[in-house]
Amino acid sequence: MSVPYLINSDQGHIPASQRIPTIAKPFVSERAKKTLDLVERFVEEECVPADAVFAQQIKEAGEAHEHNVAGRFESHPQVIEDLKKKAQELGLWNMFLPANHFKEGAGFSNLEYGLMAEYLGKSGVASEACNCAAPDTGNMEVFAKYGTQEQKDKWLKPLLKGEIRSAFLMTEPQVASSDATNIEMSMVKEGNEWVLNGQKWWSSGAGDKRCKIYIVMAKSDPNNSSKYKQQSVILVPADTPGVRIHRMLSVMGFDDAPHGHGHIYFDNVRVPESNMILGAGRGFEVVQGRLGPGRIHHAMRSIGAAEKAMEWFLARINDPAKKPFGETLSKHGIILERVAKSRIEIDSARLAVLNAAAKIDEGDAKAALKEIAEVKVEVPKMLMEVLDRAMQAYGGAGVSQDTPLAKMWSSGRTMRIVDGPDEVHMLQIGRNENKRGDNLRKKINAQQEKSKELYRKYGLKYEDPLQLNRISGGKSKL
Repeated sequence: MSVPYLINSDQGHIPASQRIPTIAKPFVSERAKKTLDLVERFVEEECVPADAVFAQQIKEAGEAHEHNVAGRFESHPQVIEDLKKKAQELGLWNMFLPANHFKEGAGFSNLEYGLMAEYLGKSGVASEACNCAAPDTGNMEVFAKYGTQEQKDKWLKPLLKGEIRSAFLMTEPQVASSDATNIEMSMVKEGNEWVLNGQKWWSSGAGDKRCKIYIVMAKSDPNNSSKYKQQSVILVPADTPGVRIHRMLSVMGFDDAPHGHGHIYFDNVRVPESNMILGAGRGFEVVQGRLGPGRIHHAMRSIGAAEKAMEWFLARINDPAKKPFGETLSKHGIILERVAKSRIEIDSARLAVLNAAAKIDEGDAKAALKEIAEVKVEVPKMLMEVLDRAMQAYGGAGVSQDTPLAKMWSSGRTMRIVDGPDEVHMLQIGRNENKRGDNLRKKINAQQEKSKELYRKYGLKYEDPLQLNRISGGKSKL
């Protein structure tokens, strides 16, 4: 009897290609369906079991090192390289680069990759195993979309092969980086070089010893009349003199080694003019082109994380060894209500993400700003709710290292901050929605005038309820 890696229903296993939401099916090719099933099997059979091995190999590397933390960041678990080899043999490689924009990828649409990324989000190692891990995905899109041939040859090719890793450096500790116009790191032109001074933090991926290139946003023209043309994006090799990792930041106590999140100092860091991306003063254009698809990737993976939390939730409430008050948790009505809420929220969020992906496929990320912003806000919120319910069901174990839930919660919580905090996107959504307000007021007034005409036509007495409220001081005359 085979190990039931893939059982996902009371009827046994239903392949991923048969669980695609009906509304999305017309947009999914047969090739993508076959790949989706391969991704599901690879994640469930190979990657999820390897997650614990990956963590243990990092732990042992740290314990063997004179300085525990340093040893963790120097580690590179062999299990990840073995998984990468298997993924390449299966053809599960670089699936994230959409077919309608890039020739370097596997040729799938954003929607098709969204379905696949959901499964990658169920494992800590799956995305890297398939060379679809952040921040490399967004960085590769920058190279593919904006890079010169020289930049592509030097950095994109080894990234596509999974030989190196990269980091994206934008936010800074001393300013409100949710508004990127506040970025202060200076970039001064001297001859055929740019000289950088300042600091960056939350530089995800900078801790990995395989991280060879930083994509850095800095202020190159502080006196430009347009605050959106003061910044540029430039490439800085990680071993450039003057670059120093000051410290690695933890996420709710987790160091995320060996990947990590760096706080980095730049002291007279010199890079050649040829390292500029797209052109001086075009930093916002580059960043916006990078972040749109990246936000969708985060949301896609978060759906998978929520599904994993749901699986752990259901497993716990049906554990015959755990019977509070003489019954399994599944016999308690309040728990089943939480299960139902979780199911509704996950399915609703999935549809919103796929809709945003489809909108990008129709045009580009700029054409889908509203849809991207909506899922950027809603999906992390949903993930936190589902994780919280699962953790509550496990009690003490839920907040310990004995389940993956606590670490998933810490990672999920950061999604409400990375790529722009919720508040920025809420403000954007609110402002754009409010633009309709005046026209809608006029429409409602016109409809009321039409009602008045109809009242007169049919010999009825018309009284405006809003006017009645104003006359009576808000008190009903009835």
